[in-house]
Amino acid sequence: MPSSLAHHYHQGLRDQDILHQLRAHYPDGPTLHQLAPLDQLHIGGIAASARLLGLLDQSAPQVLDIGAGLGGLMRQGAALGFHITGLDITHRFNALNQAISQLVTNPPSASSSTGSLRWVTGDACALPFGDARFDAVLFQHSLMNMPDPSPVLAECRRVLRPGGQLVMHEVVSGPHSETLRFPVPWAEGPAHSHLLTLTALTQRLQTAGFDIQHCEDWSHTALEWRQRQRQKEQATRTPVVSPQWVFGERFMEMGKNLLDNLANRAINVVEISARC
Repeated sequence: MPSSLAHHYHQGLRDQDILHQLRAHYPDGPTLHQLAPLDQLHIGGIAASARLLGLLDQSAPQVLDIGAGLGGLMRQGAALGFHITGLDITHRFNALNQAISQLVTNPPSASSSTGSLRWVTGDACALPFGDARFDAVLFQHSLMNMPDPSPVLAECRRVLRPGGQLVMHEVVSGPHSETLRFPVPWAEGPAHSHLLTLTALTQRLQTAGFDIQHCEDWSHTALEWRQRQRQKEQATRTPVVSPQWVFGERFMEMGKNLLDNLANRAINVVEISARC
């Protein structure tokens, strides 16, 4: 399963083309907003990441981002002063994430590869970290790729310090899940899509020892955002970077299905903050 999941994410990835494009168009280094079409591949973009990071305790800076992808959330968090370790099962994502971070010059804190940011290739079911290592764990559209969340949440509980936070911005199964259309960015088909209902997700969190402090469904906002993005994707102007540099031409179908799934309420988008 891990190798086939990694293949889903890197089969269309244009690693060297992306770096060449960024260097050519942003010789002084891209900003976080210029990178957003490439590295904020979740529903809601950079604004959703800002919401997620706003739930964190700024006095507890050691953060683990599970399913870090190309690092948009990491760099945005580093700019706020957090020290973020990004874990992803796709090694090519981690390598490109690190290379992009080294290009970023604005803000300076986001480009420090030795202090603010760290990259690890690994499986969330067996986190390669010691006990009580982190103040917070983040999930942003990553738990939905995990067939069994129970060992993942148990590992999160283990690596968190007492009172540590678990913060999620996740896609969950909606009331009309039977209408779910594939492919979507996280899966070509049902084999890699493991959406829980919100009720099931909160139950899993509580069973793992987490006390839920904040839970908000913002599917309506997500739908509006996705509608705006779809219009941009259909524009004739060629962007500097886009999700197609990651997913290839199949992203046009993925993007349409994502919009339809939100509109049909096959999926919902939720934001959760909990403490152990």
